[in-house]
Parts: sequence; structure tokens; C-alpha cells
Amino acid sequence: MSTGPNLIVVNVGNTRTTVARCVDGELQVSETFLDTDLAAICDQITSWWQQMGSLDRPAVVMASVNEPVARSIGSAVEDQLRVGIYRIGEDLPVPIGRQLDPETITGVDRLLNAAAAFAAVQQACIVVDAGTAVTVDFVDGEGTFHGGAIAPGAGMQLRSMHRETDMLPELSFRRPSGEPFGRSTAEAMLIGVHDGIRGMVWKIVERYAEAYGAFPMIVATGGDAEALFEDDELVDRIVPDLALRGIIAAARSALEVEDRGD
Repeated sequence: MSTGPNLIVVNVGNTRTTVARCVDGELQVSETFLDTDLAAICDQITSWWQQMGSLDRPAVVMASVNEPVARSIGSAVEDQLRVGIYRIGEDLPVPIGRQLDPETITGVDRLLNAAAAFAAVQQACIVVDAGTAVTVDFVDGEGTFHGGAIAPGAGMQLRSMHRETDMLPELSFRRPSGEPFGRSTAEAMLIGVHDGIRGMVWKIVERYAEAYGAFPMIVATGGDAEALFEDDELVDRIVPDLALRGIIAAARSALEVEDRGD
């Protein structure tokens, strides 16, 4: 008997899409593609779906912060597999409480990260997602999402410096060399972005801790998390696949409700 959901999980981001296979509620393997590589994304989903044909109630579940890409993937996959895709936020709710302004529409990626982080640590926590943007969000000890802060990510900052000046080069983000002084323009840019994001996160975390009256656990995720926080004493855990785990948690919660007949 299955102990958890059997899923193909699709997480569509602003620049990349991650596809994962989950069997009995356990994340087995994942692959990440550029959003523009629709054929490779659909081929991976189709291949893993065919491998899951004998499992109990397999499903394809998708979360997205990039609706045009999500629509393209959904249409292609439904045509190929003749199965419906469950959408997080539409078909499946994110299992986390919220204390936000009533009119606020929060990105599903932030909610999924928060739900997965709280499920893992079972205490108040701060989730830092270092991707296209950097988000720093607070979840209290009851598992309620309070929102947080949003800032440009490392790549966005570097691209902005290149576009808005005549002399600054085009760079991909990487960890600086470790020297305190940037002795080349490129290294100076990398230090400014790397240390600027880390300093910003430190300041925001201190404000959250002061408001909450305690210092929560810090969980980091996102494509740049390792480069930014691997050696940062502030961060307790780096979990690259946090959003995928949030999607699995949402599917598991919905399956439990269905089994109870609620």
C-alpha cells in the first residue's frame, strides 16, 4: 500500500523549470531545465510518467510563478499523456496559514518554501530563497506565513549594472575569490553583490528576530544559495529542493483529505 503520493512534480520558475519524480511521498530524482527548453521538459515528464504506470494513483502536479511557460508545459503534457495536471493554488491549496493583507497575492513559490520549511523544522523559521529574486520570509511557531522582504537576486543585480553603465562587464554570478578588495572590475562587482545580499539578509533577519522576540531557524534555498550562504554562520540549513518538497506536502495533504472524504 502506498505511504505517500506518487507524483511527477513540475516547478516553473522565472528562468528555470525543475521536474522531479516522487514515489511513495519520497523525492527520488530531479532535473532542471531553462524555461525555453520546452521539448526537453516535456520529454522528461513523459519518460518518468511512463515509468510510473504501475503505481497507485500517479499524478502530475505543477507550481508556477511564470504563467506563460506553465501554460505551454501544461498544454503539451496534456496532449501527450492525456492526463490532467493539478495546479498548486488552483486545484491544490498550499498547506500553510497566512497572516497577510487581504488583497495580497503571494507567489506560490514563497508559500511552498514556507510550508516545506515549517514541516521540516516544526518551529518558527525564516526562509531565504536566493533565485531570480531574493526573498526573506517569516513563519511563526504555529506555522503561519507572515510574508517578508523581496529584493533583486544576484544575477539581476549583475545584469542591471551591465545594462545601466558603459563600462561594467556582463557577468554570471559566482562566489568571489575571498579577498577583501576587488582588484578587478569583475571581482569588485561580485563582492558588491555577494556581500550586499548577505548583509541585507543579516539585517532583515535581525529585524524579524526583534519583532518575534526570539531568533528563528534560518533555511536557505534557491539556485544561488550555496554560493551565497554555504559558509555563512547565520544559515542553519541549505535545502536546494525546498519548493519541490512543498509541492509534495501539498499533494500529500490533499490526498489525506480525499481519503477521509472531507
